Amino acid sequence: MSIGNPSPEDRPSVGQAIQQARIDARLTVDEVSTATRIRVPIVHAIEQDDFSRCGGDVYARGHLRTLAKVVGLDPEELLARYDSEHGGRPAPTPAATLFEAERIRPEPSRPNWTAAMVAAIVAVVGFVGFTLFTGGDDAEHPPTARQEVPEPTGTTDPAKPADRKPGPAPTESDSAIAAVPADKVTVKLVAEDGQSWFSAEGHDGRLLEENVLKDGESRTFTDDEQINLVLGNAGAVTLYVNGKEVGKAGENGQVQRVSYTKGDPEQG
Repeated sequence: MSIGNPSPEDRPSVGQAIQQARIDARLTVDEVSTATRIRVPIVHAIEQDDFSRCGGDVYARGHLRTLAKVVGLDPEELLARYDSEHGGRPAPTPAATLFEAERIRPEPSRPNWTAAMVAAIVAVVGFVGFTLFTGGDDAEHPPTARQEVPEPTGTTDPAKPADRKPGPAPTESDSAIAAVPADKVTVKLVAEDGQSWFSAEGHDGRLLEENVLKDGESRTFTDDEQINLVLGNAGAVTLYVNGKEVGKAGENGQVQRVSYTKGDPEQG
């Protein structure tokens, strides 16, 4: 439903428009709260044009977009009204200036243990082969059988190739953790079961990006301390935090707010 284009003096405010559309749709505040997962006191406050309880401009815009869809208003027209009444929409910070999407490189000083292990195995195999090839007698004097002499208990000769066994190869999850910087928090969003509106903020409240993540697309964000997310369709987005998959943040159609910090991912 369109809000219409009355004169600025006659047109209702954003909160009044939502309240009137809710009444016209024969919905109670409790029903709207249940459908949007926005708490009843916040719905009441928004209908009174009090956006202080939303937790910031980004969250307020997300609430308005969700409420507009439920009560039958045009979300873009309602957000344009909100921007005109509150000083305009904040310009989002381009995500490319904060991180390089999909290219998180390991620290250059990290040693390549896999390559070193392969080189050591090749050297051991070559040494054994050379010893077997050159250590025998002439063909006219075949070697006599040698009696195996057991080594003394508790001693180990580190020079013997047979005693050197390669350690286990790193697992995929270990490699993923090593690929992200340990002194930052890194969050990757992947839309796999539909699309979702999202907004991402850094620890200082700065807006990193606000957009629609289409099915099959992904975004990656990095911050020194904390990343705060709002997901408009949480069931469509799979999250990867600090190199680990944490799964979905909620159900399809559910608006979710989550925060992540450095170390093992713990949803906030």
